[in-house]
Amino acid sequence: MEYTSAEAVVNLPNLFSDLVRCETRLYNALNESLREQHGIVTSQFESLRFLRDHPGARVIDLANEFAAGVGAMSKGVDRLEKQGWVARQANPADRRSSLLALTDDGTRVVEAAERTFTQQLTELLSESVAGSSLSVVAQAFSTLRGALERDRIGLPAG
Repeated sequence: MEYTSAEAVVNLPNLFSDLVRCETRLYNALNESLREQHGIVTSQFESLRFLRDHPGARVIDLANEFAAGVGAMSKGVDRLEKQGWVARQANPADRRSSLLALTDDGTRVVEAAERTFTQQLTELLSESVAGSSLSVVAQAFSTLRGALERDRIGLPAG
């Protein structure tokens, strides 16, 4: 099936396949580097980074950000807490939930991992995508993500 616009013809199934395979390969490469150098995986890095940038977030906030189930995110937070990187604090506004905070160790891990992540991602992308093209790709993905999030498309069922 093709999508035709005034500028181009795009094979949508191929586009989808390319998107998914690129994401998987980048994720796996970053996962390997983060595991080797910092003892964390990409999903942990992303959660730690989100919590660093959103103090007082709850598990539901992580689930919404990553379009994941609350149960899965809660188990992920349990693992981060067990490592000593995250602490749960009572939520004064809602006793049914906890507020999440990075510990000092969590802050150190995410900051060190972020340098590795950024360096690795820069190398992977700059080797294959020219700077001006990368800017166009970034804008297209940002627009697509915004539309999907606005319309609440792709959220887990449970």
